[in-house]
Amino acid sequence: MLLRPYLRLLALCLAMLTPLAASAQTLDELVARLPDGSYDDRAAVVAEIAATGDPRALAVLEALLEGELEQRNSDGRIVIVGGTRRAPTGTDALTGEELGELGRRATERIRVNNSLRRTIRTAMGVMTLRDPDPARRLAAAEAALRSPAVEQLDALDAAMQAEELDYIREAQTLAHAATILASDADTETKIEAVGVIAGAPALTVQSTLNAYRAAEDPALAEAVADAIDAAERRQALWGQAQNLWFGLSLGSVLLLAAIGLAITFGVMGVINLAHGELVMLGAYTTFVVQETIRTHAPEYFGWSLAIAVPLAFLVVGAVGVAIERGIVRHLYGRPLETLLATWGVSLILQQAVRSVFGPTNREVGTPDWMSGAFQLGEMTVTWPRVAIVVFSLTVFFGLLLTMRYSAMGLQMRAVTQNRAMAANLGIRTGRVDALTFGLGAGIAGLAGVALSQIDNVSPNLGQGYIIDSFLVVVFGGVGNLWGTLAAAMSLGVANKFLEPWAGAVLGKILILIFIILFIQKRPRGLFPQRGRAAEG
Repeated sequence: MLLRPYLRLLALCLAMLTPLAASAQTLDELVARLPDGSYDDRAAVVAEIAATGDPRALAVLEALLEGELEQRNSDGRIVIVGGTRRAPTGTDALTGEELGELGRRATERIRVNNSLRRTIRTAMGVMTLRDPDPARRLAAAEAALRSPAVEQLDALDAAMQAEELDYIREAQTLAHAATILASDADTETKIEAVGVIAGAPALTVQSTLNAYRAAEDPALAEAVADAIDAAERRQALWGQAQNLWFGLSLGSVLLLAAIGLAITFGVMGVINLAHGELVMLGAYTTFVVQETIRTHAPEYFGWSLAIAVPLAFLVVGAVGVAIERGIVRHLYGRPLETLLATWGVSLILQQAVRSVFGPTNREVGTPDWMSGAFQLGEMTVTWPRVAIVVFSLTVFFGLLLTMRYSAMGLQMRAVTQNRAMAANLGIRTGRVDALTFGLGAGIAGLAGVALSQIDNVSPNLGQGYIIDSFLVVVFGGVGNLWGTLAAAMSLGVANKFLEPWAGAVLGKILILIFIILFIQKRPRGLFPQRGRAAEG
């Protein structure tokens, strides 16, 4: 009795290693033999079925493993039984032909026991390791790594030798090393396997080697402990890199949300509490664009964000000009009244959006080219975050070039430094104010387009960013674009490094306290702006 598992394993290995001999019988003939003989005979037939390489074999073995493979009494046909117990239906195991209802006692189940189930799983694993589909080969290697079975050792070795794709071969190599650890190989071979696994990602190293920490062999236990310790150190290092990346991506979001406010506040000295709602309008512009494309031209959905960017800038910029011309220009020199007026505008915009679109969140999709993620070392980087970082820096440098080299930028800087002299030189300061407010609002709309990809699009979207935007502007230096960039990135990184230690809420409180203390020492921020805003 003790020799049966070894004889079964020997039969399986011989069948796998001699496919030409096994292929003397077709899959149809082998499947017809399944109901006959003992469990050991059935195991030998399973090994021969796996060795045929017939693409139909995997479905047959899956049905046998699940207890769904039966023999029809009337003609001996092998069928896969489905449906319900009272009304079972049948499908031919080899041709896939639908046989309809079978009758309650029309078939006899092909029985399996635990030992045979292990043989079936091994055979299926071997077949999948050599599957033509790379995704299935990779999945088989990953499954073998999670649940190493000694029976698959030779199959893994053969698959490694035949594999042409490097990333699949790497997965098979890890599975092969994990299987060696689970075998009765000598200590030196196992230590070599530990060395192979030690080069895997930290989580894989820990999950694979933890079970061998208490190995009886001291040399093996020491090698395992060293590999796990090295993996934990590497994981901690990559964790810091992940926090840095999250901080930079958060800083990019803050930069987009604050850069328009920095322009408005720096040139005009207006505390615009409706800035968050302008961001929200940009997000809803994106939603409207996508809904229109979904309805009328779904094949162009991949271009939805490219269309939404200029539209959001123009729509929200026009709203900004209307706010400045209709309300703000009458309140210059009265900061408290300007603050209250823009707060009122924010409430009006929120209610208008609720009336038009409703109070619930709206779905904004992500185009295929922005979906997914990739691995950088041992951290996961999502494409939407990469796109936002690139987009925010593009907007920043575009605005910087506009301010430095365009006629409008020259006039804006002149008004910032000395409004009275600029007016005396013929610059229409009122027009500059309107265009500046519109420019700041348009950039807020661009921020809304970006935020629609990572946040819920709702009437309250802007409320989550208005306070942070003001903190960025004040910390960086009112009206200074480089200061806004430095402040946004600094606060984003600080947030992400404080959150694991102090929590999200306490982390924000600590940052607020730091900024208050910093402003006590440097009231004009990191990079103080020269001109009217500084003098006031």
